[in-house]
Amino acid sequence: MLAYARHLPVLALYLLVMGLHLWMWRALSTQARRRFVCHAAFLLAAVLLTAGFLLGFNTVIRMLPQGEWMAWVRAAAMTWSLASFGLALVLWMWRRTPAFRPSRRRILRAASVAAASAPVFAGGFGAFVERSAIRPRELELRFPELPPDLDGLRLAQLTDIHLGPFLSEKELARAVAMANDFQPHLGLVTGDLISERSDPLDACLRLLSGLRAAAGIYGCLGNHEGYAGVESYAAAEGRRLGILFLRNQKRALRFGAATLNLAGVDYQKMGGPYLQGLDWLPSPDAFNLLLSHNPDVFPAAARQGHQLVVAGHTHGGQINLEVFGFPFNVAELYTRFVYGVYRLSGAQLWVSRGLGTVGIPVRFGAPPEVALIRLTR
Repeated sequence: MLAYARHLPVLALYLLVMGLHLWMWRALSTQARRRFVCHAAFLLAAVLLTAGFLLGFNTVIRMLPQGEWMAWVRAAAMTWSLASFGLALVLWMWRRTPAFRPSRRRILRAASVAAASAPVFAGGFGAFVERSAIRPRELELRFPELPPDLDGLRLAQLTDIHLGPFLSEKELARAVAMANDFQPHLGLVTGDLISERSDPLDACLRLLSGLRAAAGIYGCLGNHEGYAGVESYAAAEGRRLGILFLRNQKRALRFGAATLNLAGVDYQKMGGPYLQGLDWLPSPDAFNLLLSHNPDVFPAAARQGHQLVVAGHTHGGQINLEVFGFPFNVAELYTRFVYGVYRLSGAQLWVSRGLGTVGIPVRFGAPPEVALIRLTR
């Protein structure tokens, strides 16, 4: 029951969307044939939702056909679901406006159309402009106990790439070049190379092997590698290309007289328990850096002795905006570690927005980024 409880906010949102659809279809469908089609579509959505709630939404997605065309079908369905709020508002305003007040009716209709159009224009901007506007993000993380020989260490991070229909090889190559411009000591890749099995994993790894870092390229795997069943292949092919994915492993890296203990874990399923049986990963005589796709491991990692956790997974919410003064960020339904730097008991967590998208090819208020982390005393 606790596992199902985590899905309640999503369930409530989907029920609201389907309720809006049903209301619109009943209001707009006057012919029996049209109403039959509308109700059949509603029933299909209800079946998929129920299956997703009972079996897990990712399980249902994996059961559906894969490929570029299916990715666009899913994107169109999710876009329609989001647009339905504005469309329902337009229909409701038009039906509620008194017919005997023509001037008032025109004003309210104009206002409702404007309210419904705003998400469309915002979505267009997020799809065609902000989604591809990859930018560098530099930050300093201060650790008073940082060994002197690690002072100024530069870490370039790429995460949540999702190479496929919604992120091209050209865009990934641009991100890799941006990371190389930082001249990092370490290159870090923190998971979700692709979205599904049909995506070009080999091309993603080949492009990532173009990262140039003095002390090497390291990474961890994300949930989508697990969904696609390519974890072992990604790790083996990455190793062949010079990218070491740490799968519940650690490496001691020497920088002068200092040791950086770099550890990485496979995707830790949200809801925990986290890092079970992995309390041996931190080293007491080193600065401990943990790579984890899921940022929710942070409290457990801090207790175990990791001073820094580098993560992704959330896309910064992917859509981050205010609706009538209220913040809207889907990632906040799942985690309190959405984007930026978090601190706990002397440890720090950095969560990057990453590069790609899932679901719908839109970013709004959460532009894609390549991060440079600079460690300082």
